[in-house]
Amino acid sequence: MSHFIYHDLGRIEYEKALERQTVAFNALLEAKAQGRTGENRLFFCEHQPVLTIGKSGKDTNLLIPKELLVQRGISFYHINRGGDITYHGPGQITGYPVFDLDTWKLGLKQYIDRLEETIIRFLAIYGIKGERLAGATGVWIDPGVPRKARKICAIGVKSSRFVTMHGFALNINTDLDYFSLINPCGFKDKGVTSLEKEMGMEQDFEEAKARLHSLFTEMFPE
Repeated sequence: MSHFIYHDLGRIEYEKALERQTVAFNALLEAKAQGRTGENRLFFCEHQPVLTIGKSGKDTNLLIPKELLVQRGISFYHINRGGDITYHGPGQITGYPVFDLDTWKLGLKQYIDRLEETIIRFLAIYGIKGERLAGATGVWIDPGVPRKARKICAIGVKSSRFVTMHGFALNINTDLDYFSLINPCGFKDKGVTSLEKEMGMEQDFEEAKARLHSLFTEMFPE
């Protein structure tokens, strides 16, 4: 059993998904303020190509003029999560846990650690060793190997009164060419990868979502 309601939003425009999680976030905050138990929710989705940049991000990490983004059909948003610039698009599981961390007696740092651990366990199903990199939130492969370190999952979270929104972006069958338009998460010397690239073939996306959802029910139990 899990202590959250799961929503698979399918492929959805970034702005519409942001609206859905914002409504859930505000409802959870309001319930908490009134001493009621609100609904924790986990949203999974794919986005149309979009770049988002967190509140501490730098526009200089966007490597092409914004006008060219429009020509290429890529949206661009400044948002209120932590972290720098990242890409979302088809073939990527973008996850938005709208959780009251008090449900599991977690602090924010513990929560991010648990998110990373969930992704690490997911990758282990495929025989891939996901790891952490000190000072760089997310999940990496070969983080300690110069010129080989590559990120497979970005994490950026907003928290208010221990209620969270935003979350993670896990590359499954993601078109990695889009990452050449940015310094991913602000890094100039590290690469990005996907499950498809690591496994050498396209992966079953629905199966990947089901496996990840199952892990969330284990890592954030009732």
